[in-house]
Amino acid sequence: MRLRLFSSFLIAGCAMATLLAAASNALAAPVSYTVTSTDGVKLAVQESGNPNGPPIIFVHGLLGSRLDWDGQAHSADLRQYRIISYDLRGHGLSDKPAGAEPYHDGNRWADDLAAVIEGAHVPKPVVVGWSLGGVVISNYLAKYGDGAIAGAVYVDGVVDLAPDQIVDHPDVYRDMNSPDLKTHLDGERVFVGLCFHRRPHAQAFDRLLANAAMASWDMQKEIPTMTDFAERGLGNARVPLLFIYGAHDALVDTRGTLARANALNPHIVSTVYANSGHAPFIEEASRFNRDLARFVDSVQTHETVGQ
Repeated sequence: MRLRLFSSFLIAGCAMATLLAAASNALAAPVSYTVTSTDGVKLAVQESGNPNGPPIIFVHGLLGSRLDWDGQAHSADLRQYRIISYDLRGHGLSDKPAGAEPYHDGNRWADDLAAVIEGAHVPKPVVVGWSLGGVVISNYLAKYGDGAIAGAVYVDGVVDLAPDQIVDHPDVYRDMNSPDLKTHLDGERVFVGLCFHRRPHAQAFDRLLANAAMASWDMQKEIPTMTDFAERGLGNARVPLLFIYGAHDALVDTRGTLARANALNPHIVSTVYANSGHAPFIEEASRFNRDLARFVDSVQTHETVGQ
């Protein structure tokens, strides 16, 4: 009798576990939608992970897309979080308006991030910006302040679009903006290659190249003159700030950029990955995901205590 009762409980327990697992997997299915920025530009957004978990918004870099964050969206270390990523204007499946005007004013990029935060209905997300995504975060902080976010992570993020922080590759940038298609694409291949100290496997690298090929030419030409407001944005931020950079970054001067960031805001916490280039979230994904999880958890604890 007891054996039969135990067996019944065991079977019921296994059935419940199966149902919960199925429900969890169903909730984790990616959801795609669009939000509209203040100037009418539509932005492609994708969500995955735990829809009830602490939210993280990922902002990719120049010539990328939300697919850059696949190593985070599919990470076991991050599955408990609500993962939100979007394509910047001029990139991926987001709108690519013509001309220089939609890309020159850094406030427009700030408005885009604000539109994603509002459109996703997320309370106090952690925002993570790679490369150009760092400028987007700083510009957001300058225009909107830090009241709507819990913290920010700069991943080899650009602080200022300044020669002393950007590694000089004049031939590459010249080719990227060439009107000749072959020269343009070859320049973008070199640029994507410069993102890595340790290049990812061929399929991932090819996808990054495809991202670059989809990017607006008008946007690429305008980025060097895009306005940035790091002094007002990063300098006045009071939320926790984590800077993760690669020691072998060939695009952003790690030492100079971190020095500038510390001068603007002495409260930042920084770490340098010895085996990474410009993309530590790809090159050392497991370490990055664990570090990000710890940061998000610490920020959430801080938010809870402060309430």
